[in-house]
Amino acid sequence: MRRYYSGPDYRRAQSIAELAAMARQRLPHFAWEYLEGGAEEELTLRRNRQGFAEIALLPQTLVPCSTTQLQRSLLGRELPLPIAIGPTGYNAMLYRDADIHLARAATERGLPFTLSTVSTSSLEQVVAAVPEVNLWFQLYCLHDPKVQEDLLQRAAAVGCKTLLLTSDAVLLGNREWDKRNFVRPRQLSLRNKFDVLNHPRWMAQALWPHGLPNLGNIERYLPPEQRNIEGAAHFIGSQMDTGLDWDALARLRDRWPQRLLLKGVLHPTDAEKAVALGLDGVVVSNHGGRQLDGVPASIDCLPAIAAVAKGKLTLLLDSGIRRGTDVLKACALGADAVLLGRATLYGVAVGGQAGAGHALDLLAQELRLALSLLGTPDLNQLDRRQLCATPSTSFTVS
Repeated sequence: MRRYYSGPDYRRAQSIAELAAMARQRLPHFAWEYLEGGAEEELTLRRNRQGFAEIALLPQTLVPCSTTQLQRSLLGRELPLPIAIGPTGYNAMLYRDADIHLARAATERGLPFTLSTVSTSSLEQVVAAVPEVNLWFQLYCLHDPKVQEDLLQRAAAVGCKTLLLTSDAVLLGNREWDKRNFVRPRQLSLRNKFDVLNHPRWMAQALWPHGLPNLGNIERYLPPEQRNIEGAAHFIGSQMDTGLDWDALARLRDRWPQRLLLKGVLHPTDAEKAVALGLDGVVVSNHGGRQLDGVPASIDCLPAIAAVAKGKLTLLLDSGIRRGTDVLKACALGADAVLLGRATLYGVAVGGQAGAGHALDLLAQELRLALSLLGTPDLNQLDRRQLCATPSTSFTVS
C-alpha cells in the first residue's frame, strides 16, 4: 500500500498532498479539522478537487521547451507566478505568527499576500515584520460603520493597494466538525484538551508561551474584559452584515480609491454587475467548500464568468488548488491568477515560513514542468486549446 511521508521534515514532501499528510500528523485533531473541514456533507469540498481532476490536458509535441515563461502581469505588478496567497482566518492555531510566516514566504518569491479581517496578526504587525510585503486585505462587511471605516483607514495607512470584499460569508457556513470539536466558540471539548497533550511539538510551536492569540485586527474594538478569542469570535459573529447588497458595494467602491475585488462570485450575472459598478476584479470562489454546501466547484464556474470578465475585470480563482496543473487549468480557462488557501497552510503548519515557501516552490516546479510537457512553455499562450473537454466538464474547446 502506498503511503505519504508523514515525518517532521517538510523538505521531504514531494507534493502538497504530502505536506497535508504531515500536517495531519503534527496537528491536534481539532486544529486539523478546522483546517481541512468543509460545510455539511462536504460535497463542494470534494467537488473542488474533482473539478480539476475531470479536466484533461491536450499536449502538442516537438515544441522546444528549453525555457519556460511563468510571469504574469497582475493588478499593476509583474509576478513571477500567477499565484497569490489568499486570506485565511485564525492561522496561529496552526503555527505561532503564521500570518507573518506566510507573508514572508510570499514576499521572498515576489508574490502577494492577503491578510484576513480575522487574522491573528494585525495589519500593522504584518507590515512591521515584512515591510516590503505586497499586501492585500480581505474585508468582511460589518454592521458598525465606525469599525469598518477604521479597518479601511488602517489598511490604507500600511500601504495596502488591493481590497477583497468577501460576499459569501455574511452568515457562517454549517461546519459540523467545528461544532463537534468546540463546546462553545473557541472553547475545546474535554476530549480535545487531552488530545492537545499528545502533540507536544504543536504545543511548543503554537501555544508556548502565551497560549493562542486573539484576532489581531479586531482586538482593539473589544471591551477590555472581552479581549480574548471567545470575545472576538462573538464580536465577529454579531457584526457580520446580513444586509450586504450591491448598494453597499457601490458605497464601498466610492469610498475605497484603490483596487477593489469582489470575492465569492460563482454566477456570471454577478460578474456583470461587478463590471457595471467599476470593480477591478472578482474572485471565483466557493470559500473552499466551507460555506454553502452543494454549490459547484469554482473551476466549473470559471468559464462562464471568464466570458463576461474578459478584458473588463481581473479574474482570480480559489478553492481546490493543490497542483501546478491546477494553476495551469485555471489560467487556460481564463483566470489571471489563483489564490492559495489550504495549500500554503499545510506548509506553514509543518514548517512555518520555510514550510509555506516549500509549498509555493512545489507548485512553481510542477507548473513549469507541466507547461513544458504540454508544449506551451509560455504561460501567457495558454487557452482552452490546451485542454480536452470530457463529458463531465463545463466548457467547450473552440
